[in-house]
Amino acid sequence: MSEIRVNGQTHEIQTDPDMPLLWVLRDVLGMQGTKYGCGIGQCGSCTVHLAGQAVKACSLPVSAVGDLEVTTIEGLSTDGQHPVQKAWREHGVPQCGYCQVGQMMAAAALLTSKPKPTDADIDRGMSGNLCRCGTYTRVRAAIKTAGKEMAK
Repeated sequence: MSEIRVNGQTHEIQTDPDMPLLWVLRDVLGMQGTKYGCGIGQCGSCTVHLAGQAVKACSLPVSAVGDLEVTTIEGLSTDGQHPVQKAWREHGVPQCGYCQVGQMMAAAALLTSKPKPTDADIDRGMSGNLCRCGTYTRVRAAIKTAGKEMAK
């Protein structure tokens, strides 16, 4: 039996230490917000925060989490009013929507470290998140809007 801290709550879990964090979140803890995409850490659909840094939950074994805080989309905001979530709605970012949870989590981590990102910062910060619908222009605009809101 081990413990994992997710969205401010400590959970006791009994899993294989090599189980990917994604499956612990979805299957063990029942948090369905984090999505499975490619399973090899290439698409970014499964992006969560580990101690405030964006990580791919599908390729991170739960044993690597240790006592660090995990934040999922459910923990980004309890009411959907995080500046990134609001900007995503304002700019109509989602098309099919499947990648958007990972996109928002990557954007939130980026804005924490770079509140006023340049286009190059956004390109670097979002490079691990793919959108099969090609909403990248709207993603960039939403990140800039959210950054302005967070700077207030």
